[in-house]
Amino acid sequence: MNYSIIRYILCRVLEFQALFLSLPCIAAVVYQEQEGWAYAAVLVCCLAAGVVGKLKKPKSKVFYAKEGFVTVSLSWILLSLTGALPLYLSGEFPSYTDALFETISGLTTTGASILPDVEALSQCNLFWRSFTHWIGGMGVLVLILAILPLAGGYNMHLMRAESPGPTVGKLVPRVKYTARNLYKMYVFLTVIQIVLLLVTGMSPFESMTLSFGTAGTGGFGVLNSSIGSYPMVSQAVITVFMILFGINFNVYYLLWRKKPMQALHHEEMRYYLGIIAAAVLLITMNIKGGFHSLLDAFHHAAFQVASIITTTGYSTADFNQWPEFSKFVLVLLMFVGACAGSTGGGIKVSRVVIMLKLVKNELSYLIHPKRVRQIHFENHVVNKDVLRSISVFFIAYAVIYGFSVLLISLDELDFTTNFTAVAATLNNIGPGLGQVGPAANFAVYSQPAKYVLMFDMLAGRLELFPLLLLFTPATWKRR
Repeated sequence: MNYSIIRYILCRVLEFQALFLSLPCIAAVVYQEQEGWAYAAVLVCCLAAGVVGKLKKPKSKVFYAKEGFVTVSLSWILLSLTGALPLYLSGEFPSYTDALFETISGLTTTGASILPDVEALSQCNLFWRSFTHWIGGMGVLVLILAILPLAGGYNMHLMRAESPGPTVGKLVPRVKYTARNLYKMYVFLTVIQIVLLLVTGMSPFESMTLSFGTAGTGGFGVLNSSIGSYPMVSQAVITVFMILFGINFNVYYLLWRKKPMQALHHEEMRYYLGIIAAAVLLITMNIKGGFHSLLDAFHHAAFQVASIITTTGYSTADFNQWPEFSKFVLVLLMFVGACAGSTGGGIKVSRVVIMLKLVKNELSYLIHPKRVRQIHFENHVVNKDVLRSISVFFIAYAVIYGFSVLLISLDELDFTTNFTAVAATLNNIGPGLGQVGPAANFAVYSQPAKYVLMFDMLAGRLELFPLLLLFTPATWKRR
């Protein structure tokens, strides 16, 4: 284990955290809020720690997959611990645990909150909550690689550890330019949404914060009603952009390189859009009796399907009151998630499709044992290493899910609440059903249960294995 390079990267992360914290400081100045002193104090501490920690240069900049996974996990934990400090110091959160829950929920783009009254927060705290979504959406280490790439050609280990999905490839030959292209597309789509929301009549503050939440597929709102109080045209814009941010960014890169036919033939995207279309149709037909018109039912069904499958977590209606069929469809979408290579969470469409093809392949094998079979995805043969990693992912996912539900059940809440609370955190969605539905929050859980759910949020965002490696003794042995 190359501890010196890990320390060096973590100090870089602290410097970037100081940069991030400067934005809520500006918001506090604009809105003349005294809570800004908390952000300024933490900013100074992060900057000082980062600068001092970097004074001793690493003896070697060589690092491999193990160091990449550990560095990414520790970076997210460090960002969460420091990002929670200003929320707690501002006095608007009852405990550091609650502030940490909110920060981890923001950075992992989960959007689960412990706040009963969001509108009681200061503007700078509201801004920080939403901005953590934008930071976590694409990944802070991807941003660092885009601006300050490390020497030595080992950057891909960091990118693979932080990027969601079963496999990560380069858009261009050098990782630095891949990271830059990803952030260019990310910023471009975010700016477009901000402008469109401004056109629909939203204030600049609301346009920015809601766009941050949409881009990162996070879901923190600035009103207690989430998105329900905004006009239908604003909700429609957010619906479209939630779906767009749930698409693999490779599709946008192909469009940017003027390769529309390759983009349109992206297999995962077609499955993703097909699942959305089918779910919207089914739910619309199921809930139409509860709305004034079929158009209203379609609008709310489309918004909620987009919000759940992309794991954004915004809501325009309390779907906890919808028929059981519609609620079950939404729960299924919680597990499917968005596309690999997007800012969305969940298991990912690509994993689900490949696993279904694997099941089909096995059934065919039982009928014709001597026939040679290969699984194809995105016009490529899926190799055995990818199939093995996906299978192990599902096993680890099921084990973590089961233990999490078991542990939080000690709080004696009902099964629906516990089951969907873990689904909402492990898949980085936000609202669940029961006592953690869209009209409720996670304050009902005890502090130990909140730490279990915080672990789930981090594990879900980091695709399980980077975080699990921290608990493996062999990880910490020196080479």
